[in-house]
Amino acid sequence: MQCVQMLRAAHRCVLNLQNICSTVTSCTAPGKTLHFVRKDIFHVKKATSLLTLKLTRSLCSCSSVRKCWSCGSSAQLFFCSSCNTIQPPHDKATYFQILNCDETFALDTQKLQGKYIELQRSLHPDKFSQKSQTEQRYSEEQSALVNKAYRTLQKPLTRSVYLLQLRGVELEEGTDSAADPALLLKLMEVNEKLAETLSLDEVNAIGQEVQVTLKNLTEQMNASLNKGDLQSAREILTQMKYFANLEEKVKEKLRENL
Repeated sequence: MQCVQMLRAAHRCVLNLQNICSTVTSCTAPGKTLHFVRKDIFHVKKATSLLTLKLTRSLCSCSSVRKCWSCGSSAQLFFCSSCNTIQPPHDKATYFQILNCDETFALDTQKLQGKYIELQRSLHPDKFSQKSQTEQRYSEEQSALVNKAYRTLQKPLTRSVYLLQLRGVELEEGTDSAADPALLLKLMEVNEKLAETLSLDEVNAIGQEVQVTLKNLTEQMNASLNKGDLQSAREILTQMKYFANLEEKVKEKLRENL
């Protein structure tokens, strides 16, 4: 019972970005005690906190053609087809449409990067320093939006969150409170080992294991989204969040020992 209570408390700390400082006896290894030190072993990065937001926007579609604010001719997402004047951001465009890629989990990240670089060359505010204040503002807004779209789609974790968001899946704080206790216990043990070890070989070994796990979870996420199994995708996302956090802890440990 104590173990279950501590697992729940640890889980809440993961979601609420709190420190852990307690002790619990392992359920799976009788006689073994797990210690949680004040070193925030479950610290979650700011980017990961996106997972606890309520994401309710439905899948949207937009026409990329609209009227130019300057000349009234047809305008695409970024520029007018007639006068080539920069346009304001399209409030209905998805990140996939902005970066001109298919709305799918399995993206070619090299092509994604190429499109991102191409757009930033065209939209960078420096190119509009001699233009009107309106065009300068639109350049800044478009450039910032392209940056945000790229950061979101570049990594499997944030891409998963966004795809589920587009499909109307809510990810409120506490949605993954039913996470497998065995998984939470394993993560606590690995985090404790990582926090205490001074061996770079052990840190690298943990890192390699985490990378393999994340690769497998990424493949499972792709399969679930392709099948439209959103419940499964949501459960996989919970695991991806935990292991992505653990991967960051490994990187921090390696940087400390450089």
